[in-house]
Parts: sequence; structure tokens; C-alpha cells
Amino acid sequence: MDKRTTDPAGGTLYVVATPIGNLQDITLRALSVLKTVDLVAAEDTRNTRRLLRHFGLAAPLISYHEHNETARTPDLLRRLQEGTSIALVSNAGTPGVSDPGYRLVSAAAAAGLRVVPVPGATAAAAALCASGLATDAFVFEGFLPKKAGPRRQQIKSLAGEARTVILYESPQRIAALITELIPEFGDRRAVLAREMTKLHEEFIRGRLSEVLAILRGRAGLKGECTLLIAGRTDAAGPSSWEAAREALCAGVRAGSQGLSELAREVARIHGLPRQAAYAEALKIKAELTTSDDGNDSCPDD
Repeated sequence: MDKRTTDPAGGTLYVVATPIGNLQDITLRALSVLKTVDLVAAEDTRNTRRLLRHFGLAAPLISYHEHNETARTPDLLRRLQEGTSIALVSNAGTPGVSDPGYRLVSAAAAAGLRVVPVPGATAAAAALCASGLATDAFVFEGFLPKKAGPRRQQIKSLAGEARTVILYESPQRIAALITELIPEFGDRRAVLAREMTKLHEEFIRGRLSEVLAILRGRAGLKGECTLLIAGRTDAAGPSSWEAAREALCAGVRAGSQGLSELAREVARIHGLPRQAAYAEALKIKAELTTSDDGNDSCPDD
């Protein structure tokens, strides 16, 4: 029987992982919790309703997503304090891991309420275990900042990591992300995982430049992407990019050829992606144009 009751001593917040694609990945415990809680706080109620309907469940739903979590957290906290049991779910994977959930979990824990994890699928762990890259130590960053300044700073910070780096990105922006990474990371081993657990699951393995070349050769890409990059070693540093950047600096300063031609030549000599070399040349030109006191990142002549 589907029986829901409230606990006068305070309700329980269940953090419930749901499948990232294949519905068979849901756990028996997750189904049991979703069947018996008083309320399900869902990132997208339509998506969660379809999931519940698939398994013959019909729990009451309330929306809880990035646009309303600040305003809705106090209400859900009050309900928990009154004894309501709540299951927190995202559209796919584990709530709070690059998904809404942190505010409610933090508030419930601070209030002394019971917070119970119901573990299951998460894209980062699924990609890591099948990547073939080092799994003994890794750093998960999720989505990088969208603003250019903080984004560049974060990329520079991650470039020195000796651990495997795990990033999330949309299929529309993944090629641009890799183009940004190569000048700082060097041409390291990488794995791009997409459509995991689904019919068209794919792992693209190779150097960052090789992954980028494959993406450039496709008309379009679907499915959220998880990018894993090998940690830095003495051999994995951006030494080739340092030499290439010096050549780009010299070429931009000389002004004897167009940026596209310069980038093509430098990329050929150093065995690097032309798109990344061109993007770097544009940045160098902007720096030299705006710097009136020689305060730029190019080495002195």
C-alpha cells in the first residue's frame, strides 16, 4: 500500500539519484523512496512525472530548479520541519552535482534535519570509470564559468592539475571549449563521453587535438558531454604551445602576414590545431593593441 505519513519530530530529506539515460539504472531503493515520500521536489516536474509514470508511481510533485530554488528553499524547509518527507531529484543523475539541490541540502543539514543520500547514476563517475584515464585521483569541475575572465582564470588553474580533470559542456560549445583548453593544457590525452547509457553512447579517445578534429568533422553533435583530460606530467605540459605562442607573438608584432596565414603556418610547424592557434593569435593581437606600456604576455624581443 502507498502510505504516506508525517513525522512530528521532523521530516527526512532524501537526495535521490535518477538514471542519466537508461531507465533500468534506477535503484530499487530509489523506487521505494519515491513511492513512500510525501513530496517529490523535482528540477522539471514534467520529466519526473514521466519517470514516475514509467514505474507506476504517482507521488505529489513540486518544482525545484535553478530559477526558483532560492525562493522555494524556505518553504520546503518549513515542510520538512513540520514532518513532511521529501525526495529531491534532478532531471538526471545526482542532485547537487552540477544540478539544483545544494541550497536545500545545506539548509536542512543546518536545521538539524535528517538528510539521506539515495545514491545512483552520475555522469562524472560513469565517464571516469570507462575512460581509461587515471581514476585514483581526479578533480570534478562541472561546467566552467560562462564569463570570459573567470573562465580563463579557471582554465589556467586547472592546467597545472596532476589529477584527471572532469568537465561538463553542452554539445554546441564542446569544440570551443577544447580550443580554449589546448593552449593552457597542451595536447594531452583526453576522452569525450556523450549519450552515456543510451542507444548512441560514444567515447571519443585521443589527444585533445584529435578529439577536436573529430568534432570539427561532424555536422552536429547531440547529448550532454563529459570531457576528461589526463593530469599534467612533465611530458604533458604546454611546452609546444609555449614555443608556438612565442612564434605567434613575433608574427603578430611583425605584421608581415595575416593572422589566418600566420596561425596556419605556426600550427603546421608545431603540429597543433589551426583553430586553436588562430584563437591564440587573436588574443595576442588584442593584448598588443590595447597595451600602450608593453604590459602584455608576449616575451620581449
